[in-house]
Order: sequence, then structure tokens, then C-alpha cells
Amino acid sequence: MVDDHPLIRDGLSALIRQCEDMRLVAEAADGKRAVELFREHRPDVTLMDLGLPVMDGMSALRAIRREFPDARILVLTLRQGDEDVHQAIQAGARGYLLKGATGPEILDAIRAVHRGLRHVAPEAAAMLVERVGDSPLTERERQTLEAMARGRSNKQIAQELSITEATVKAHVTQILSKLGVDDRTQAVTRALRRGLIHLD
Repeated sequence: MVDDHPLIRDGLSALIRQCEDMRLVAEAADGKRAVELFREHRPDVTLMDLGLPVMDGMSALRAIRREFPDARILVLTLRQGDEDVHQAIQAGARGYLLKGATGPEILDAIRAVHRGLRHVAPEAAAMLVERVGDSPLTERERQTLEAMARGRSNKQIAQELSITEATVKAHVTQILSKLGVDDRTQAVTRALRRGLIHLD
């Protein structure tokens, strides 16, 4: 179980201890420790939050799956943007749950993932459907968008990314078009909602 909030770990521990068919073998509060503990314990299923310190959950997920391609990782997170769901599934997560899930839903998902099935919460699946047909942002467009979210001007973005202001303007135009919005504020708002960028 990987989560940086002790209360959530305590609640999940109590939930799992009630089940005769489950045993909690390790807990981690950051992604780096999660990778270390996975190597040590090789759990059947790993519950992984995405918003983690030291190494974020997505990076930890990818690191574990690179080393252990058969790892069964179930994401349990607050993040419900379509890009978050897409990236997690692309990285090899076997399931995606939101932290609003009930105890029985979490246990059912753990059992499903243990059996080799996929389990994606309906809300997360709906976010994936919203993504269909969208043009994905390039890495440079994403970097530009992140700088916009930090309030940077085109000139500042150009300096940060070592590109010309004209190139920044071209990226901004593409971002607005791809996100279907009219201005920078709307672009940042929609990108944050969808999980295309994060401020944490």
C-alpha cells in the first residue's frame, strides 16, 4: 500500500485486516520507498496513490513495471482527469479507483486485479471516453502549458525553454485549439481538470 497520508493507510489497513483472504505486507509513504519495498516483498497486488512525495506515483508505477512486468498495480487516487487515467493504464496499472470508493468496492477491485482482471471505476472510465478523439499535446506544448499555469509570459516561457517567442506563440495557438478553448486561463483550467498538468 502506497499513500503519503497516514490516516488513509490506517483506514485501508483496518479494511484489509478484516479479510481472511488478504494480508498487508508493506506500507510506503512515497514512490521511491514503494519501489524498494516492492523489490523486497513482491506483493500480489499494490495499491498506489499518484500524488506522492520524493517520487510521484506514476514514476513509481513505471519503475516497478519496468523491473517487474507482471506487477499488478491498482491505482487509488484523488486524481480523476482523463490524462491521469490514460497515463496510468498506459504505464501498466491493472486498475484505477478514486478515493471516494467504498470499502467493498476497494476490496472487490483488489480481488479482481489479483485474478488478473482490469478494474476501472466508472467515473474514471467516463473520463477516458471524454478523451477519445482529442489531439494529445506534444511534450513541448505540455511544458508551455505548465509554464502558463505558473503565470509566465511568452517571453519568460521562451527563456525557460530556450525557444523563440514566435515558437511559444505557435505552441499557445496549438494548445488553445487542441483543448477547444479561447484563452490561456481557460486552457490552464481545462488542463488541470483533465490532469494534463499538475501544480503539485
